Amino acid sequence: MAGVQQIEVDKDESGMRLDRWFKAHFPGLGFGHLQKLLRSGQIRVSGSRAKADTRLEPGQVVRVPPLDVDRKGDGQATAHSLRNTGDGEALSQMLLYEDPKVFVFNKPAGLAVQGGSGVNRHVDGMLEALRNKKGEKPRLVHRLDRDTSGVLVVARTRQAAMRLAEAFRARDTKKTYWALVKGVPNRDEARISTWLAKEQTPDGDRMRVVKHGEPDSDHAVSNYRIVERAGSALSWLEMEPYTGRTHQLRVHAAYIGCPIIGDPKYFEADQNWEFPGGIQKRLHLHARRIVIPHPNGGKIDVTAPLPPHMRQSWNLLGFDEASAEPISG
Repeated sequence: MAGVQQIEVDKDESGMRLDRWFKAHFPGLGFGHLQKLLRSGQIRVSGSRAKADTRLEPGQVVRVPPLDVDRKGDGQATAHSLRNTGDGEALSQMLLYEDPKVFVFNKPAGLAVQGGSGVNRHVDGMLEALRNKKGEKPRLVHRLDRDTSGVLVVARTRQAAMRLAEAFRARDTKKTYWALVKGVPNRDEARISTWLAKEQTPDGDRMRVVKHGEPDSDHAVSNYRIVERAGSALSWLEMEPYTGRTHQLRVHAAYIGCPIIGDPKYFEADQNWEFPGGIQKRLHLHARRIVIPHPNGGKIDVTAPLPPHMRQSWNLLGFDEASAEPISG
């Protein structure tokens, strides 16, 4: 049990409710106990009484009376963090960029971003290994499909997460993907605009193209450009999603008759089409580059190298990575 503590509100906690601030700093403190301390005036913010929904501002000081719970981040490492030392090492191997506000990782194909049915290991869980001295866990601000590799942005603070998430919502980000697809699109460069709806299948959720106005449908817009061709059998596309719908690029590639190689959900081919020898039957979709406003101003511009299975395909087909240039818009 600690004595009275005077804790200054960090700038990354601006706008946080007082009850959520206590949950972040003292997760073992029950809500009922917190309410009693607030009603009795034992908890104060810069000398004044406060309520659970009081919004905090940077520089304010929270008076914390003696509690029967420890402050998060105090004392020795927890058993949970010790179990995840391997996750910390794995994340360090994926790291492309870091600063005090942001991590950018090169997520490998096959690693899920978040948990779900049958998913035991995922990036969100691995981030437990990167909690800071205050006990704050890095936060996901967007996601990639499990079988899609490439750039994944993670916020290191609450404030950074809010600003990065807003940049994604406002479409102030530029995301560039590389894909190897069956065949060659009819146009060298084009915009794809459809409406998508989710449907349940025995193999999980699947998106389908629907008519405008169908219930629970969302507008999806993508740009693409042909970078190189391997005859008429395969082509390398550079793709940019303007919207961010589930499986959007995978569905749009199939919609124009050029499904992404190795896509278990959306790849369909006629019986006469043969899978090219030497190319692995794994999803050939890679989040190559992201340009996003930095929470402190300026921009982050990060590029991720191809995963091994796609680099193997590029080498086999004689594709030159230097051929890629930004889509004109």
